[in-house]
Amino acid sequence: MQRLLLVVGGLLVVAGLAWPWLSKLPFGRLPGDVVIDKPGFRFFAPFTTMIVVSIVVSVLLWLFRK
Repeated sequence: MQRLLLVVGGLLVVAGLAWPWLSKLPFGRLPGDVVIDKPGFRFFAPFTTMIVVSIVVSVLLWLFRK
């Protein structure tokens, strides 16, 4: 459990340091991501982004288990 928390914490630090470059990726702006923007209300549902991230994480976990 300690090792898992250290790895997750390290990944968060790396993602935070790499944020200027990560924010330029098209994630969150893919076709299929829903944005409803009205005065006083903003709703964002990144459906396509969630599917892509889920597939990538599933493939990575599958590769590391072998």
